[in-house]
Amino acid sequence: MTTTATRPRITVRRVVFTLVLFTVTTLLFWVPFEGLFAASAQWPDPVRPIAAVVFFAAAVAMIALFTQRTSDRAARISQFLLGFVWIAFVWTLITDVLRLALALGGVENPFRSRLIAVLLAGIIVTVTVYGVYEAMRVPRIKRQDVTLPRLDPAFDGLTVAVITDTHYGAINRAKWSRGVVDAVNGLGADVAVHVGDIADGTAEQRLEQASPLGDVNAKHRFYITGNHEYYSNAQGWIDLMTRLGWKALHNEHETLERDGARLVFAGIDDITADHSGEPGHTADLALALRGADSDAPVVLLAHQPSEIRKAVDAGVDLQLSGHTHGGQIWPFHYLVRLQQPVVAGLSRHSDRTQLYTSRGAGFWGPPMRVFAPSEITLLTLKSR
Repeated sequence: MTTTATRPRITVRRVVFTLVLFTVTTLLFWVPFEGLFAASAQWPDPVRPIAAVVFFAAAVAMIALFTQRTSDRAARISQFLLGFVWIAFVWTLITDVLRLALALGGVENPFRSRLIAVLLAGIIVTVTVYGVYEAMRVPRIKRQDVTLPRLDPAFDGLTVAVITDTHYGAINRAKWSRGVVDAVNGLGADVAVHVGDIADGTAEQRLEQASPLGDVNAKHRFYITGNHEYYSNAQGWIDLMTRLGWKALHNEHETLERDGARLVFAGIDDITADHSGEPGHTADLALALRGADSDAPVVLLAHQPSEIRKAVDAGVDLQLSGHTHGGQIWPFHYLVRLQQPVVAGLSRHSDRTQLYTSRGAGFWGPPMRVFAPSEITLLTLKSR
């Protein structure tokens, strides 16, 4: 009897993915290479070939390191390279406009190409340093009043501190996490909420970074899952946040009472829970609101702004979301806008329903934020 060795199946999807990955990576590195080391700049003979080798090696290293999914060290390098080359790509295209203007103005090569190269190099370094600083700093406080017509005057002035997208990950940010908690505690909020994407990794892996959240000082603390929890055992994160003293709104609600008035805080699992394979996890707004007082206004925690359509249909008064990071690295917000109805800020979606989308406290992937500053939000609810 003969046996045939099992060969990996080469699917159309895998081939398409590989081709897209190769094309995108090539463009990301080739465009800034030509901007910095164009042949028309006539740099001394060794410069362009050496630069080509460096850029090629960086591209290969980025892809290779991305495949090492369990290595924090590999993630730190590959994610930085991705952010750096995205910045280089974008600003190369922008300086190409200046290159064209100089050409039309009669500025000849090699001076024209060398001038653009020097300017571009300075911009790339400056924007990268700025981006890293913005990502690693403790977020600024953003204050926002939200008027809810159905809010009883008894709750007028209730404050809600919104944290989202902390993304504890490959870079150990335990000190940063403590700074976030100190900033939240300085607000003296009545309610604190964490609206998902707490980390990249399991609760056990990121315990040191997440533990300071247990010291958030607010009478009510609510947490929901984001899509990244479903890449690394969401139930483990719910269990940890529960131990840290947070109430996980796992398709459920809590009713706050004050002087006979009621205010409902509800939360749903992220929409990705539906296909995560985690038992008992799914985005179920009807279940979250089951038994809630229909006359009480509802504040819904839903990680992705795209859930606003369901919130409108359910008569929710205010949805709190994150997920978008405000685009994180300009001009990526244009791509985010293709998937989400809102990138950041307060928006109205019906006569009753409003949505507040936070830019988030942390970052995902590249440790950079460019023209999309992080935030801790203090919402003040108003009845009129």
